[in-house]
Amino acid sequence: MTIRFAAIGINHAHIFGQVDCLVRAGAEFVGFHAPEDDLAKPFAERYPQAPRVADRRQLLEDPTIQLIVSSGIPADRAPLGIEVMRHAKDYMSDKPGMTSLEQLAEVRRVQAETKRIYSICYSEHFETRCTVRAGELVKAGAIGKVINTTGLGPHKLKNLPRPAWFYSRERTGGVLTDIASHQCEQFLFFADALDAEVVAATVANRANPETPELQDFGEMLLRTDGVTGYIRVDWFTPDGLPTWGDGRLTILGTEGTIELRKYIDVAGQSGIDHLFLTDRKGVQRIDCSAVELPYGRQLIADVQNRTETAMPQARCFKAMELALTAQAKAEGKA
Repeated sequence: MTIRFAAIGINHAHIFGQVDCLVRAGAEFVGFHAPEDDLAKPFAERYPQAPRVADRRQLLEDPTIQLIVSSGIPADRAPLGIEVMRHAKDYMSDKPGMTSLEQLAEVRRVQAETKRIYSICYSEHFETRCTVRAGELVKAGAIGKVINTTGLGPHKLKNLPRPAWFYSRERTGGVLTDIASHQCEQFLFFADALDAEVVAATVANRANPETPELQDFGEMLLRTDGVTGYIRVDWFTPDGLPTWGDGRLTILGTEGTIELRKYIDVAGQSGIDHLFLTDRKGVQRIDCSAVELPYGRQLIADVQNRTETAMPQARCFKAMELALTAQAKAEGKA
């Protein structure tokens, strides 16, 4: 027995990964709502089993649907999630799951009230095999005690057409809220922590004056008990790189290091999910091609069993709290 789920809001291409991770794990995709015809057409062609509905209430009020997924415009994700939870359903949002600390506070309140699952698909963790494998290695003690992480999230700005909302600070929440929430979640995960503080943060528009609300650079420094983390995100991946970005993560332990080159090994081997482990015995490249991506399977089980195996709810929210707090600090609002 599995679950039935639907999608409301498909504005970001991450929706394909969200749907695929659930379908891959056996969930039944039964419908979607999207007001934009240009987005709905290719989506419907990819998922012919899920009919498009004109009124999203049809999905929200269907008692046979247990989970709603969304990759809508970022500022709209939290209000939808609140509506979903109040309809006694669980929710999986693309990151960022909310765009302001006020939205986060309201989501936390409604989640505590309804006891529904509010999951955020931090895909740079849950949808990359090398990150999942790194978690297994760290848990097994491969590099001793983790003491620092360095997470880099560079993106290519003009590799595809960008809608108007992409350049709106209000609609996206800013560069740290949006992109760096990935790295905040990974910091908490590898630090094995549910709390941390933002020590310093910066955002800027360095090279795109024609779109002044776009923040093309952001960085932050995090700290928790015994572990620090540096995060840098930007829109400066050169056009010559044959992928959309060069996401990297270095995990420093007391007895070794793990470096992840998630999407490309520059001037190295082809493919994705490159993991390098350096310890007292030497250096090795670890093949991650057969690593399972458990998030979809675990989330389905959580919906069925009311558990938190895919991700603790506290970590889900704390990652966004760190990103939103850093955004506010960088803009002089905190």
